[in-house]
Amino acid sequence: MRQFLDEDFMLSNKTASRLYHAYADVKKVPIIDYHCHIPVEEIWEDKKFRNMTELWLSADHYKWRQMRVCGIPEKYITGDGSDYEKFEAFASIMPKLLGNPLYHWSHLELKRYFGIKETLGPDTAEEIWNRCNEILSDSSFSARGLIKRSNVALICTTDDPLDDLHCHEKLAEDTTFDTVVLPAFRPDEVLALYKHSWNSYIDKLAAAAEVEIDSIDALLEALEKRIDYFVARGCKVSDHGLFDARFEACTQAEAEAIFQKCRRGENATVMDCKQFDSYMLIKLAKMYHDRDMVMQLHFGVVRDTNTMAFMKMGINTGFDSMHNETYTRPLLKLLDAMNVGEGLPKTILYSLNPIDNAAIDCVIGCFAEEGIKGKIQHGSAWWFNDHMEGMESQLKSYAALSTLGNHIGMLTDSRSLLSYTRHEYFRRILCNYIGSYVENGMYPEEDRYLEEMIRGISFENANTYFGFGLE
Repeated sequence: MRQFLDEDFMLSNKTASRLYHAYADVKKVPIIDYHCHIPVEEIWEDKKFRNMTELWLSADHYKWRQMRVCGIPEKYITGDGSDYEKFEAFASIMPKLLGNPLYHWSHLELKRYFGIKETLGPDTAEEIWNRCNEILSDSSFSARGLIKRSNVALICTTDDPLDDLHCHEKLAEDTTFDTVVLPAFRPDEVLALYKHSWNSYIDKLAAAAEVEIDSIDALLEALEKRIDYFVARGCKVSDHGLFDARFEACTQAEAEAIFQKCRRGENATVMDCKQFDSYMLIKLAKMYHDRDMVMQLHFGVVRDTNTMAFMKMGINTGFDSMHNETYTRPLLKLLDAMNVGEGLPKTILYSLNPIDNAAIDCVIGCFAEEGIKGKIQHGSAWWFNDHMEGMESQLKSYAALSTLGNHIGMLTDSRSLLSYTRHEYFRRILCNYIGSYVENGMYPEEDRYLEEMIRGISFENANTYFGFGLE
């Protein structure tokens, strides 16, 4: 019987083990985290953490969600319970989480960062709490120290167009920190016509861009100025969180009418939102294309489904779900409209619903471009799909319908500085998948190609795709 979390964890055959340790081991092959939600202020300030609850539980809605499902009172999740009580409450549910990635991630984090091999549960909570907190008191376990221990070469944070990027500027000047930290442009609030706060946000954007936003063209001018501001500070990627990948044709005159209507404080209709989103995304895509930026589209999510919880706790607290619908036709129309205007940038597509895997992998082949490997990418299995079965399914679909060797690898999509074990998790699953093909005689044991593929997916493909220029 295999030992839990041994050196060949998730590697089911000798070839998989050899491939991982030779070509994908995170200690040897650095991490590029091209999409995360770590607050850049924590990196710049080199934040120190009081204890494991602050580091591990304070912003992790994956953990919160499972605690709620197990009936843990909110007091011990986001409420006023003590830090130890919250840690103890999370420890109490751990033995129940067989098959949930939290069980693997949590124990990988305890082992890789704290050297703890014991499993976390109600009987070990106090001992592990004390051991971890003692280690955290070491100054090298600060935000930057944890990033260094994780062998992270580059991080892209997620930043609002209003951000002044002061911390990014300071980090770029800091020669004592080797990890590159770049901003990512996320203009979700600009497209959120349905929000009561939209008008006040546009006013803030006008101030940041020093543009009077009194027309749709002025809005685009302001966004272009902010994009240029971001690019001048190293930005190479944008990100959009969409309800769905929808498309409705919209002329400039129609976009202007919708803009003026909403600026007067009138409510936007569903059709207004669809047309405005389509018009703005096409215009933004052209701006990204002209600056060689990568565009990320995240869709297929229903956010804030629990009204009472939203009113009490706000966004990003663990009450989101998959959107059960496929978007193939509108997605193709949207990308085609961008392409017709010669403004389709390199684009990464993420659907929260795994039923869209095959469709996305087919879309990849519809907008290939000479000289670009994998211009359209299927982003790594995301959120509710970044478990073992979800990653395996996505890799199998990607391989069968597109070109696995072009895959740009894993990202954390996390607010936790311990989440870099997710890259190890992904790489082990990748090597096990490839190793199984070799063991079963379905791919030759030719290391020159295997090494190129695995190192490419782990590091090189993302480095080239985004143009990071890392060595």
